[in-house]
Amino acid sequence: MKKVYFDYNASTPLAPEVVDTMQPLLNDFYGNPSALHWAGRPVKELLHNARKQVAEIIACSPSEITFTSGGSEANNLALKGFFFKNQHRGKHIITSKIEHPAIINPCKFLEKVGAKVTYVGVDPFGRVSPSEIEKAITKETILITIMHSNNETGTLQPINEIGEIADRYGIVFHTDASQSIGKVPVNVNELKVDMLTIAGHKLYAPKGIGALFIRDGVELEPLIHGAGHEKGMRAGTENTLLAVGLGKACEIAGTPLEKIKELTDYFWNQLKNEFGEMVVLNGHPEDRLPNTLNVSFVRRIGQDLLDKIPHLAASTGSACHAGSIELSPVLKEMKVPEEVGMGAIRFSLGRYTTKEEIDTVIESLKASI
Repeated sequence: MKKVYFDYNASTPLAPEVVDTMQPLLNDFYGNPSALHWAGRPVKELLHNARKQVAEIIACSPSEITFTSGGSEANNLALKGFFFKNQHRGKHIITSKIEHPAIINPCKFLEKVGAKVTYVGVDPFGRVSPSEIEKAITKETILITIMHSNNETGTLQPINEIGEIADRYGIVFHTDASQSIGKVPVNVNELKVDMLTIAGHKLYAPKGIGALFIRDGVELEPLIHGAGHEKGMRAGTENTLLAVGLGKACEIAGTPLEKIKELTDYFWNQLKNEFGEMVVLNGHPEDRLPNTLNVSFVRRIGQDLLDKIPHLAASTGSACHAGSIELSPVLKEMKVPEEVGMGAIRFSLGRYTTKEEIDTVIESLKASI
């Protein structure tokens, strides 16, 4: 059968426009962007334009964008960089229990070197309560980090409300928006965030490229020391090829969002029609990413169902834990019963998803079940 890809939250294919934009850099633009001669100047201009394109999608200044090797490095730079530079002001960090491992594990590392971390819980929809964040604040709190949307359920967090709280208390606020960029509008000023993470391979750019928005005035200790690249935030000659790809991806992002939302709604309605009470939605019914459906087939094992449909690419949890037969930690924190949560499958649609593919998956699921 024709292969169907419903795992866009794990990684996206390269958009053709991105490939076309990157192609010339494989042959003609080989100079070092820091060089002042004829070979370096045009590469520097390409890098500057890419930085501008990334800045525009989140409404910040190009000077506030630092290119990284991806979302994980951006998160590590935000958390470790801020803690090491500002721990003299306090050593308390607030995050949630459902963050991506690229947040949870840096927090656990920082606990080993003196940080105190509070992990707040979530409601049955997977949403963090702003009031719980406020209750967790102490005189030692210097940083709050809450993901913009959850990679498993797609649930959107009340980032602007948390941002207002952080602003009121004078606490720096970071959000991992890796899953959100290109799927929902993200404006750093409206959200009142001081740092924000972008991952290229979640929005049709290459793997190995990401960015961290660092608001002017926020000071970090670099993770990589060397020459003064990226305003001193990340030493090493910039990867212009991948940065240009990310810039183009940001420029073309958002155009098919209405279509994807319609397809996701169609898919959910078809699932309900075919499976009735056997299928349950995990996450918020409305405040979630327009492409994401995390559904449970009650009293089934999600991975067992997928194993019977080898032509379907989907996930039973976050991409980092694909194949696990244990209850997802995110669903566990949401208090989803085991007989429901074990049957969870995350379907994440994308720019190239078709209605015909959805119909094929529905038929395959019927046969599998």
